[in-house]
Amino acid sequence: MARYILKRLAVSLLIVWGVLSITFLLMYLAPGDPASLYIRPGIDAKTVENIRRQMGFDLPLWRQYFHWIREFLSGNFGVSFTHHRPVSEILAEAIPNTLKLTVVVYFLQSIVGIILGVITAVKRGTKLDLVITSFLLFLYSMPGFWLGLMAILLFSLKLGWLPSSQMRSLTVSGGFWSESLDLVKHLILPASILAMPFAASTARFVHNSLSYVLEQDYIRTAKAYGIKSWKILFKYALKNTLLSLVTLFGLHLPFLLGGAVITEHIFAWPGLGRITVSAIFAHDFPVILASTFIAALTVVIGNQISDFLYFFVDPRVRTGLLKN
Repeated sequence: MARYILKRLAVSLLIVWGVLSITFLLMYLAPGDPASLYIRPGIDAKTVENIRRQMGFDLPLWRQYFHWIREFLSGNFGVSFTHHRPVSEILAEAIPNTLKLTVVVYFLQSIVGIILGVITAVKRGTKLDLVITSFLLFLYSMPGFWLGLMAILLFSLKLGWLPSSQMRSLTVSGGFWSESLDLVKHLILPASILAMPFAASTARFVHNSLSYVLEQDYIRTAKAYGIKSWKILFKYALKNTLLSLVTLFGLHLPFLLGGAVITEHIFAWPGLGRITVSAIFAHDFPVILASTFIAALTVVIGNQISDFLYFFVDPRVRTGLLKN
């Protein structure tokens, strides 16, 4: 078991290093010069050269790469070109906001997806199954940015029910409960939009898995013994179906982070996704690299959690691995 864990961790570290190295290379191949942020008309060539030297762009690419690797391994993510602040401080402010959004989305899509998946599996072949399945396919197919813009247009601009952007209202000041209620109001639109495609994916997965389980012989045997339908569903069928969801939930973590990039940008949510998009447009290399590191780490952690959970919840996997 220890050897298996060490092997997976080594592979994960190689993946993170590979992603960061490719990102580093692509940034320097992309058009544009980050030093242009500090260059104004009328500045002489010597001043421009000093600016590039201070930013480290006068060095060969391989020296810049190894210098960046050394600083990165020491925990120094550098200073943002646009914010003029340490990148670690920017991430410390943005990551908790992204976690607030993604945690809510994670539980929301899990609950809604499982409920709709169970309903469509139990009512398979009926009009209700057709309506729910078609609606889920619609949600899964629609681009997130389009749904977000339509939600802002309808619920914020037309009806005025919910705020259209940011995480807090500037006018709210009344203690913990007032601020919490204001946060919930700001969460509704971005969390709902981000959760829709994942809820549709989870529902479809539960539908297929539960439909397969309900056709197994032990389910027919339980029905023949006169066990109540709800007991068969929740005690036997759904239990085996949710076992396979462990993998899906682990793999959802990186995709939630990727979806949050677009959602945060649309709703001006002050999280990791928004600062990443802003950094890309501004050629803010330190922020881009640090954000990519967080994203790659999330992908690796999601896969590791999925594998380890499956190892512990499924005795067949555990037995086969220990034998090998």
